Amino acid sequence: MPEETDRWIPLESNPEVFNDWAYAAGLNKCQAHFEDVFGLDDALLAMVTPGAKAVCLCFPCTETIETKAREEDAKIRETGQQPIDPTVFWMKQTIPNACGTMALIHALSNSDVTLIPESPLAKFIDECKGKTPLERSALLATTPLFASIHSSAAMAGQTDASTADMQTTLHFTAFVRAPAASARAHEREGEGDGERIVEPGETAKNVEWRLIELDGRREGPIDRGKCSDLLKDAANYVDRFYVSHANSMRLSMVALCPGPVPSF
Repeated sequence: MPEETDRWIPLESNPEVFNDWAYAAGLNKCQAHFEDVFGLDDALLAMVTPGAKAVCLCFPCTETIETKAREEDAKIRETGQQPIDPTVFWMKQTIPNACGTMALIHALSNSDVTLIPESPLAKFIDECKGKTPLERSALLATTPLFASIHSSAAMAGQTDASTADMQTTLHFTAFVRAPAASARAHEREGEGDGERIVEPGETAKNVEWRLIELDGRREGPIDRGKCSDLLKDAANYVDRFYVSHANSMRLSMVALCPGPVPSF
């Protein structure tokens, strides 16, 4: 695990910062971008480019939220939860202040964006295959390029992030959608006069999608229920849990959306 001296500069919850990070790491600028989510009601959600692929939330680590998280982790250890699709990529956060990079990796690696071949993130995800969440974190900590990408993006923000030992009470988590674990089973689909087997890694038609929260400080991916519209379902969960327990206006969201950054 990294030493305290390896504390990274906190990322700002800002789509320009997230885009700088994502494009430096390997996201094709023509394929997807991050943009602000200005609020949780339908009118404000409708302003977001349709087809959101992931949502990143920045929230204050209040005592209530921290307590609820510990209680939920203990309950999942004891009684389990809805099975998670085994292809969901998750890693444990071990580097202080790296939650922004963790949210970005979780958002990009679990969406249908195509990364530039041989880019830093594409190579990192490939090298993580077969590794445990902690082994993936160790790989991140020993890949200097990611610390450089994170630092460059952090310094580009609008707030003062000139020192790496600054304390922060804010944290990032990510929401993605994934097929129900049962969709990865060898289900049969009709194909003309014959049949074919849906192999692991594929999804059957009419699959049930689930909303998955990915927080590197937790003990694994967490199922947040059925998902028919990623942006709306994530916003509804954020409203029910984070807004009600934050007692703070310091909540912000950015969404990973299809296409290049809109020019207004």
